[in-house]
Amino acid sequence: MIVTTTPTVEGRPIMAYHGIVVGEAILGANVFRDVFAGITDILGGRSGAYEKSMGEARDTALSEMQDRAAALGGNAVVGVDLDYEVINNMLMVSASGTAVTLS
Repeated sequence: MIVTTTPTVEGRPIMAYHGIVVGEAILGANVFRDVFAGITDILGGRSGAYEKSMGEARDTALSEMQDRAAALGGNAVVGVDLDYEVINNMLMVSASGTAVTLS
């Protein structure tokens, strides 16, 4: 499935619009990971644990969004937007876009 932030796919006309699709992922923070991330932040390094968690949440949200697009009959999602939010020590990633059928 083609997933793009652009409103169109070059060379592939949109034949049908199926509506907005959304995928969300919320991951709880691990206490030990938080401690090591804090140490890393104090020392000025990158927090690999948080980077990995963000990547997993993003992949989950995008996958869920694609599954919903396919369920509507789409073969692509255009205009994709990713949003990140931290709520009460939990990381939330939301992916949204428009499910379409490309020729």
